[in-house]
Formats: sequence, C-alpha cells, structure tokens
Amino acid sequence: MILRTELKKARKSKGRKQREVAEYLGIATNHYQNIEYGKSDTSGDNWIRIHEYLDKIYPLEDMMKNSPKL
Repeated sequence: MILRTELKKARKSKGRKQREVAEYLGIATNHYQNIEYGKSDTSGDNWIRIHEYLDKIYPLEDMMKNSPKL
C-alpha cells in the first residue's frame, strides 16, 4: 500500500507544487495538503485524477486503499 506521504515524493518528482495539484483537482490547497499528510481522504474520482496527474507512478488500487469515500 502506498503511504500518503509518498504522494509528496511523486508530486515533487514531477516538479509540481501542492497548489498546482489542488487547482487541477478543484479543491482547496489545504485539503490536498491533508491528503498528502494522511489526515484527510478524497473521493474515488479525485484519486483517479491524482493518479493520472502524477503519470500513474503508483498503482491506482494502492493509492485508493483504505479510502472510505470509494
């Protein structure tokens, strides 16, 4: 299972800021920050969009694992 903090590594490897990912998703930057820190979750649709935005670095199933909003 992917640790949510690994999202930060994936995002940075793409040269993206949290604000940019949040804007792409149409959510507040602090909501995206909380997703990265494992303090918040998001919808299945947003996990799919994050997966695509980060060029499918991690398997989608691993990213969505334990997501209560599937």
